Amino acid sequence: MKSNTEVIESMPEPVSAAPLAVYDVVTGNRTADIRQVYLGNKGLIAFIGLMNMFIPLSTDLYLPALPNMSTYFGSSSAITNLTLSVFFIMYAVGMLFWGPLSDKYGRKPVLLAGSMVYMISSIACALCYNIWFLILARAFQGIGAGGITSVSMAIIKDSFSGKRRESILAICQSISGLAPMLAPVVGALILRLTNWRGAFWMLAAISIINLILSVLYQETLKDEERYEGTLTGSIGRLVIVARNKGFFIPAVIFSLGALPFMGYIAVSSYIYEDYFGLSAQVYSYFFAANALISLCGPFIYIRFLNGMDKKVFTLLFLGISTLSGVLVMTVGTLAPILFLLSFVLLSLSNYIIRPFSTNLMLEQQKSDTGSAASLINTVFTVLGAIGMSIASVPWGNIIVGLGALITIFSALSLVSWILFLKSDIPCVGVKDL
Repeated sequence: MKSNTEVIESMPEPVSAAPLAVYDVVTGNRTADIRQVYLGNKGLIAFIGLMNMFIPLSTDLYLPALPNMSTYFGSSSAITNLTLSVFFIMYAVGMLFWGPLSDKYGRKPVLLAGSMVYMISSIACALCYNIWFLILARAFQGIGAGGITSVSMAIIKDSFSGKRRESILAICQSISGLAPMLAPVVGALILRLTNWRGAFWMLAAISIINLILSVLYQETLKDEERYEGTLTGSIGRLVIVARNKGFFIPAVIFSLGALPFMGYIAVSSYIYEDYFGLSAQVYSYFFAANALISLCGPFIYIRFLNGMDKKVFTLLFLGISTLSGVLVMTVGTLAPILFLLSFVLLSLSNYIIRPFSTNLMLEQQKSDTGSAASLINTVFTVLGAIGMSIASVPWGNIIVGLGALITIFSALSLVSWILFLKSDIPCVGVKDL
């Protein structure tokens, strides 16, 4: 099997303005004609990776500053953490709006609009002097981010299929994994040079780069594949896609892992800085270490686990996620390194499963790709926002509370997957094996 680097290198570069023909590595059939005159094939993949970075960048970059922000605004940690949960809620709402629009009007108009909304709201965040205005600005930032990330997944479905799509998903998800590794370290450095506002100015700068790349991007949705109905009808396609049980039930099952994972995002700075007494800079190193290990997940799947029986594969790693919760509640309370080692089992398992689960869900839906991508991201985001809220509740022991969250929802995901496998609901790629 080719490595991920070889997969990228083997993809032909476009010549002049000629279409870039993308082929299914299994069937050999052409899957799309993409005119990427300016970005090229590798540039398109890098652009998709950047778009997938927006969510971790939008949260992790200012995580080290959360305790300081609570002090600056004179707000409780629960109120300050609304800047996280409200962002994710509006991000989910935005995706439900943007995804169907991209099926009707194309990916590029949505990318341009989402990038502009994100850029303007990032500047507003950096200028806020009131916690409630910051929360409002974060809400609009979430709406803009929804347009960016929902389209990124649709572009992958437009452009690639079969095993190659799984490889591209793994590559892009690994690239996006750089963000949670680097963002808190950079955020901590920003705190040493300026204050929390610097993180939002950096997000504004990144959004300008994304806007420029959006201008250079060439539309990948063919005219004949666009939804021809009304604007209201395009939004209504969400309901039709959601009625596909083979698509929607796995989307919920695999998104349950977002509750404890995003709960960790919300409380990690309090765990390392307040519970263990570490500095913001040292916290960023622990956070980055977890992200670095997780970054290996998609490559591990493509390199070593791609040929594994998918039923056994999912059961194994959902089981490991459950074990992670038990370890966090016990040994994870003793020292920061033990907490890291306990929690990283959940992170690594989530990242290993992600290329398979994303491709599996996309395979269940042959059309309405934008709507399908929106629903996948929306379910993940809504459950993640709920997880952030639950984890932010004042627990007697913040680590035990997070561990309980991991154990309960990982076990629920495991049991739900077993029941789904035993049901008569069709699922291409698993039940037809």
